[in-house]
Amino acid sequence: MKEFRDELYDLIIIGAGPAGLSCAIYAGRAKLKTLVLEKAISGGQLLLTEQIENYPGFAQPVNSQALAEIIKKQAQRFGAEFIEEEVMGIALKSNEKIITTAEEKVYKSAAVVIATGARYKELGIEGEEEFLGRGVSYCGTCDGPLFQGKNIVVVGGGDSALQETIFLSRFARKIALMHRRDKFRGTKVLQEKIFSLSNVEVKWNSVVTRIAGKLKVEGVKIKNVKTEKDEYIQTDGVFIFVGIKPQTEFLSGFIDLDANGFIVTDDVLETSVKGIFAGGDVRKNTLKQVVTACAEGAQAAVSAEKYIEGQMKT
Repeated sequence: MKEFRDELYDLIIIGAGPAGLSCAIYAGRAKLKTLVLEKAISGGQLLLTEQIENYPGFAQPVNSQALAEIIKKQAQRFGAEFIEEEVMGIALKSNEKIITTAEEKVYKSAAVVIATGARYKELGIEGEEEFLGRGVSYCGTCDGPLFQGKNIVVVGGGDSALQETIFLSRFARKIALMHRRDKFRGTKVLQEKIFSLSNVEVKWNSVVTRIAGKLKVEGVKIKNVKTEKDEYIQTDGVFIFVGIKPQTEFLSGFIDLDANGFIVTDDVLETSVKGIFAGGDVRKNTLKQVVTACAEGAQAAVSAEKYIEGQMKT
């Protein structure tokens, strides 16, 4: 049986990654009655890497979990309420937004910000989860500088994989680029750049079947899909770029999504439904970084505040 909460929030934020947390800070400072619903621990994709080197304001690398906790406490200081529940759907009742969770609880608010983020597609192989943050990464921009002068393996063959490999080549001593086919799917200009890099070796028709190590990544086992020959390669890190999936399953048919499932918004981050905004990795954008997610969270909070003010005048 569903449990209905009588109180009306000004703003409900779905997701407590960098975008959601930043949004909660700005909403709290604006004196909006704010609730953050997060199905798991606060931090989102921020927690997929052990340290952050490119977040402004820190001279030294900052622990990602510590950073998430700092931002959450800041949001709580401004009055944001946090509840660990997974949102299953959104509905409209006049101007109110009705939020239903997996625990069959129902919340209502004047505005909503969706900041559920996206998850990187995994290979699903032995060692991948075990060594996450200890040599396994899904973000070259985040973790590339940590592999200065080291050997790394990159998995993928699309534009993202090629772009990240080009970026990683600035730091790595040697890169083994694994692609399961005999030609790339990425654009020609990126392919040409890859072939021009002296420290990148392309391993065609190859897949990683196991990531090995003790306390951190030490090597990978690969298989040639044509010859079925196995090979072991020593490496200090494995970067996986086989796609990213936005967490928007619960929004299908409710708001406009692009062909890949990312939320489409206007310039002020409002979705196709008035009073519902989106920010961070879940939104259709060009750069998925902690700093841009925080910025979009702030923008979404300001836009939501203006929307609420407009509703009060009507």
